[in-house]
Amino acid sequence: MVQVRKREGETAGAMLRRFTRRVQQSGALIESRKRRFYKYPPTKIEKRARALRRIKTTKERTRLAKLGKPVDERRRK
Repeated sequence: MVQVRKREGETAGAMLRRFTRRVQQSGALIESRKRRFYKYPPTKIEKRARALRRIKTTKERTRLAKLGKPVDERRRK
């Protein structure tokens, strides 16, 4: 964490510029931008739930197709 204390006779603008420079030199912004969209891998329970949902929907689609009913072809983006 970057910390800056105000020096004697220093203006707020000068302190802010010094802080900005220290943040850029530390690389904290670059690191946070790298990690911004990191997505954790799914847990075992989440994987199992997705698999069960997928199996259920495929069974339902095949059942409807055998009955000759229209199959909903909506897909998520």
